[in-house]
Amino acid sequence: MTPAPKGRNSLGFDKPSAQTRVAVAMSGGVDSSVVAAMVSRDGFDTVGLTMQLYDHGAALAKKGACCAGTDIHDARRVAEAMGFPHYVLDYENIFREAVMDEFADAYLAGATPIPCIRCNERVKFKDLMGLARDLDADCLATGHYIRRIDGPNGPELHKAADPARDQSYFLFTTTPEQLAYLRFPLGDLKTKAETRALATEFGLTVADKPDSQDICFVPQGRYTDVIEKLRPGAAEPGEIVHLDGRVLGSHEGVMHYTIGQRKGLGISDAEPLYVIRLNAGAKKVIVGPREALGASTVQVKEINWLGDAPLPDAPEGGWEAEVKVRSTRPPKPARIIPLGEGRAEVRLLEPENGVAPGQACVFYAPNGGTRVLGGGWIEGAERA
Repeated sequence: MTPAPKGRNSLGFDKPSAQTRVAVAMSGGVDSSVVAAMVSRDGFDTVGLTMQLYDHGAALAKKGACCAGTDIHDARRVAEAMGFPHYVLDYENIFREAVMDEFADAYLAGATPIPCIRCNERVKFKDLMGLARDLDADCLATGHYIRRIDGPNGPELHKAADPARDQSYFLFTTTPEQLAYLRFPLGDLKTKAETRALATEFGLTVADKPDSQDICFVPQGRYTDVIEKLRPGAAEPGEIVHLDGRVLGSHEGVMHYTIGQRKGLGISDAEPLYVIRLNAGAKKVIVGPREALGASTVQVKEINWLGDAPLPDAPEGGWEAEVKVRSTRPPKPARIIPLGEGRAEVRLLEPENGVAPGQACVFYAPNGGTRVLGGGWIEGAERA
């Protein structure tokens, strides 16, 4: 954890650790388990909270996803070993309404959603945080790899010290009010190996547990199976069309495709083809050459701003920043032009491939800065 200012405990409170109650969001994985153990070791009044997010019976048969049946058991064992109370909360209905339903509808509409961001926004940092407050906790600690730094104008959100583990892209919707209440004890660790070493030091049974790879409610990454279950019969067949207007084949629903996809198109052509855009209304998958993927302008909505003041009107040419348009891409230089009503136009200095509606566009301080300035949801893009 970041060293606390003089006179404060390790989580930044002006009182003894024993008088500071900390609620820890525990998924049963090594990261959140280490956070809970760290907090408990440092003498804080610790309470573990685990969310059951989807069908428990189905979860038992699936390994490698957070909040499944075995993971709930693992979280409980950590709490028992460290000697603090642990509660399991049934958020199944809330999770389905706030996350899973939108996930299915977005894919059917031709978008590429990110349910992990919506889960943080609508469940973990809303309902779970509300419960932590009801338990008189002074803060909610999580296992996210991101840093919270007290700046001159209040808490700031910064990238994790380990670029390979940084989760800032998935936390751009965090509000200033939530940030004031949250703590991220793993943000300063340099490698995941340090986390596992701490788990071993604490004697945690999850020390060697593999990281979850899939979206928690999507077994083996087969998201179309989940959509069919949530919206049976909703996928409608249509045409695969080249940018030049040629009909190259047919498809069984736009939900089977994502922008930038090359493999599995089920068509043959003389040149390599990629999905350029999806038109769910016309039931068309539009394909073209790789060079047609590049986008230079991105339209963003539902902006959450984490700067020191409300997002102001931009000077001519916009505000300088760096932006990420996909979780796997590094931040790139851009200009942000606010349009009002939570919307902005983002002009990329270099075109980006595979910019897709439903993904996030996250803003960072320019020139390689670590501070997260906020972000929004991509609603469209203009090709270079």
